[in-house]
Amino acid sequence: MMGFFKWPERVAAPDTSALGTSLVALPLQSGCAIPPACGAVLIDHGGRPRRAADAGRIALAPGETAYAFHPGPYTADLLPFAAAPELGLRVAFAIDSPDPRVTQQRFDLFLASEADGPLALADVGAAIEVALQRELAQGNLALPPCTSLAEWNAFRAGFNQLLYMRFGVTVEECVPVDLADTVDFAQLLLARAAQPMTPPMTAPMTAPMAAPARDPAPPLAAAAAAASAPLCDARALRRLFLELPCVMCGLRLAVLPPGQQLFQRHQLLLQRLDLASLSVATMPALGLAAPGMPLAAHQQQRRLRHSSAALAALDEAWALLARLQLAGGAQLAPLFDDAERIVANLEYALGERRLALADGEAA
Repeated sequence: MMGFFKWPERVAAPDTSALGTSLVALPLQSGCAIPPACGAVLIDHGGRPRRAADAGRIALAPGETAYAFHPGPYTADLLPFAAAPELGLRVAFAIDSPDPRVTQQRFDLFLASEADGPLALADVGAAIEVALQRELAQGNLALPPCTSLAEWNAFRAGFNQLLYMRFGVTVEECVPVDLADTVDFAQLLLARAAQPMTPPMTAPMTAPMAAPARDPAPPLAAAAAAASAPLCDARALRRLFLELPCVMCGLRLAVLPPGQQLFQRHQLLLQRLDLASLSVATMPALGLAAPGMPLAAHQQQRRLRHSSAALAALDEAWALLARLQLAGGAQLAPLFDDAERIVANLEYALGERRLALADGEAA
């Protein structure tokens, strides 16, 4: 007997009044209509996103999710330098329209891999600010005092490409602003003083590091961190699983000058990224040392630290792709040096994430 297609039943539409102002994207249920002047992204059970073909109601298959987004423009105040909170940049940006030359839009991938519920403009601005501060701290972008016009144009070109490659948004305007009237310096200093001091990552070579003593009953803060560890680790692995293949595609499309040396380095980087992607796809569960063998809580925290380190290397890889788009000729060799450093950090973090026990510790 032939079946018939059945449209999803109408459901109560969510409140979409904040879309385009304080909200960038909002989850939609099957049967909801796409809000006016908005687009929609459908994400299948494997995390692959696609744009909705029409502006009708959402019809979701089992395991799919949907987001409605407003293209903007949006305005956010960013702090380029954390040590100077009175110096800001006022950035206006908008979400790109679909590009027919690519099969997957970068903003759609951003929603699929990083959004968890409603996507607020404040969260997007915070992510952009972190990416900008990292690029300035590493010297990949320059914004010196008394910036000349040529320096400002170079900064704008790198910043525009960074946001396009990392978030899939286009910068419409970027101007310096004085945020001194909006910054509470007293509260800022109190917040910095309240932050705990972090111990150094490495010990002196002359004396081995002693294993830290563990309390039999962890405090509430440690218990809360242990409870949130599986969620943080799962989000990091999801981003790595979905985005590493796209990073490889971007690197594969890089335009290389004639010459055998860069070509060989390029191919080797692609092979290493392919193996890293395979490692992510076969990563063991956070709480298991082996099938049926639970992993200790402190070892789970160690795994979480390494998955976070791998995520930091992934963000650096997206920023590197943005610089590759603008570079050419003699500038490519230093960028490949940086790419090899990023891939090495990624490989180390993923390798340590796979280990059940750290070096020197017994089961």
